[in-house]
Amino acid sequence: MMSIPRTLFEEEHEAFRDTVRRFMEQEVAPHHARWEEQSHVDREIWTKAGAAGFLCATMPEEYGGVGVDKRFSVILMEEGARINATGLGWGLHSEIVAPYLLHYGSEALKKKYLPKMASGEMIAAIAMTEPAAGSDLQGVRTMAVRDGDHYLVNGSKIFITNGYMCDLVIVVAKTDPARGAKGTSLLVVDTSMPGFTKAKPLHKAGMKAQDTCEMFFDNVKVPLENLLGEENNGFVYLMQELPWERLQIAIGAIASAEAAIDWTVTYTRERKAFGQEIMKFQNTRFKLAELKTEVQIGRVFVDRCIELLLASKLDPVTASMAKYWCTDLQFKVMDECVQLFGGYGYMWEYPIARAWADARVQRIYGGTNEIMKELISRNL
Repeated sequence: MMSIPRTLFEEEHEAFRDTVRRFMEQEVAPHHARWEEQSHVDREIWTKAGAAGFLCATMPEEYGGVGVDKRFSVILMEEGARINATGLGWGLHSEIVAPYLLHYGSEALKKKYLPKMASGEMIAAIAMTEPAAGSDLQGVRTMAVRDGDHYLVNGSKIFITNGYMCDLVIVVAKTDPARGAKGTSLLVVDTSMPGFTKAKPLHKAGMKAQDTCEMFFDNVKVPLENLLGEENNGFVYLMQELPWERLQIAIGAIASAEAAIDWTVTYTRERKAFGQEIMKFQNTRFKLAELKTEVQIGRVFVDRCIELLLASKLDPVTASMAKYWCTDLQFKVMDECVQLFGGYGYMWEYPIARAWADARVQRIYGGTNEIMKELISRNL
């Protein structure tokens, strides 16, 4: 279908997209249904991705990366969304955890962890959410108390992406509870440390191949040198990284919506009702025309946000707009497309059913869309 040409990518990016697309079709798509059954992907796909240069690609070469710009990461996100490969936790690993280590970690931490993350030898997660603290990170209760040359970490986390398979996790913990959000710190916890345990993957309504679990910390001894940046400055670091994190959700949302429309156009041209293609009914054509238009609007906005990000000009409010609007649109598109598939749209073997179930959480994680609206409204 015709659409406004994208001007974001250069020739090298498009060549990379071809490579990623082949990898997704050959190494990911054939296994994704099985990964959904086991509630996590195979570790082997991480090492294959590392060997292909897909992990931590934007990290400097000295730490195992390739040093490329974030457009390469955008392509990975878009191509994963194109086949609804929601089990892959590469974006969080490479473009959320790795930047925290790069920007705030000591040289020793960067050299210890980033190369292994780039190779896929180590899988990374970040633990923010707790049973009683979701979008409101000020409510974090996990404690990290200084004890000689280390911290003693106690508490629990929930809904942690990559949690079941991770080898290291950045933990958001209170180091000075009396100061509220200003008493929060970020600690790098190696999951081999005594006192750290994780539960089996949680059974979710969607994103079934994405391992998500609970974590428990029982007097985990974390060396002082595993602190990221300065003590009690963790909330500031989290806020500084959030625009890119929220834009990533918008990127996936739009790419997923585009894919859903493509699947639905194909289906409605093949499926017949009352002696004619479903596509020939005016309701079908008009509904798809509406969705195509709205997704095109979202695509232009997201691409502009990516340009701002590359120029270091993406602000938190604009990123919040992208996250809220694009994920709301994504779920609308999925729901309308399921309707056009009829009964088959509700069958798990059809990608539209999986994508519909997977899309719902997009409006919740990364900060609920209600929180996004609150952040936007503060800037009115």
